[in-house]
Amino acid sequence: MTVLKYALFLGCKIPARLPAYAASTRAVLKHLGVTLVDLEFNCCGYPAHDVSRDAFVLSAARNLALAERAGLDLLTPCACCYGTLRQAIAFLVEDSELRSRVTQTLAAENLAWSGKVGVENVLTVLARVIGVHALAAAVRAPRTGLRVAAQYGCHTLRPSNVARIDNPLAPTIFETLIGLTGATPVDWSRRLDCCGDPLHGANTPLSENITRAKIADAAAAGAQVLCTACPHCHLRLDGVQTDGVAPSIRPLLYTQLLGTALGLSAKSLGLE
Repeated sequence: MTVLKYALFLGCKIPARLPAYAASTRAVLKHLGVTLVDLEFNCCGYPAHDVSRDAFVLSAARNLALAERAGLDLLTPCACCYGTLRQAIAFLVEDSELRSRVTQTLAAENLAWSGKVGVENVLTVLARVIGVHALAAAVRAPRTGLRVAAQYGCHTLRPSNVARIDNPLAPTIFETLIGLTGATPVDWSRRLDCCGDPLHGANTPLSENITRAKIADAAAAGAQVLCTACPHCHLRLDGVQTDGVAPSIRPLLYTQLLGTALGLSAKSLGLE
């Protein structure tokens, strides 16, 4: 029997603003036989992305080095952290001078990055490591009749040579996972559009227009739930609906949707 064990990388936003994502991720993966190990990680580096490439990559590399020292691959439920960590690996591989500077800085903490550590997204672990057949067999309370719109999020798919989760133009992994719960994934035209979160600080009206357009499109397609696997998308889709402007479709984390289908308690999934 294969033992599945990962270093859990929650990032900054999940513990601070969406603890239900951490709770539901832990509950679902524990139920499915996956061991998650907590390490003393720092920020993934994304906030420094447009300020200093060295700072961004060093922050990411330190996390990778900590996981490497523990002998574990990384698993993250945050799409942004997933994209950032994988982008940093790409930069380290292609830029020898950058790699040398990062190596020197990490050595001061007796840390090293050698490229041995993999970075997994929670969706890929569920679909491809645990596997769709095992998931389907574990469902005890199918969500039959629930119509669900999958919100992929940008970092889940793009850039495609970094994310490597699915075809960025015609992905199916999220709809497949939704279908395994017994729910019906709906087809909607804006499913691959940005949620608007990256623009929120720079141009709030434009950001909210983008978010509302997505919600309206999902509603027009007959969705009852917007399913997310990214804290940024989840918080943006939820936050824009606080003023009661119609239509209103609350987001639901995929780990919560799956957890209910597995028969886990609402409390363990952060739904109370």
